[in-house]
Amino acid sequence: MATDKFEASLKKLEEIVVRLETGTLSLEDSLKAFEEGVKHASFCSSRLDDAERRVEILLKQKDGSLKREPFESVGS
Repeated sequence: MATDKFEASLKKLEEIVVRLETGTLSLEDSLKAFEEGVKHASFCSSRLDDAERRVEILLKQKDGSLKREPFESVGS
């Protein structure tokens, strides 16, 4: 499921950040980890953008008009 992929990618990104923050990786390993992290960050960002668009669709009014609300206020 897509949520599982998002969660797995986010977890991997967090692990990469921890590895990079330790400062124990070689330059080459740091670059590889950074490249992998960028891929995971891009995937997560894309999934979050998709979720935001889906929330906007769900906020569509009965008359067909779209009631735009900031994404942050949806959960409030």
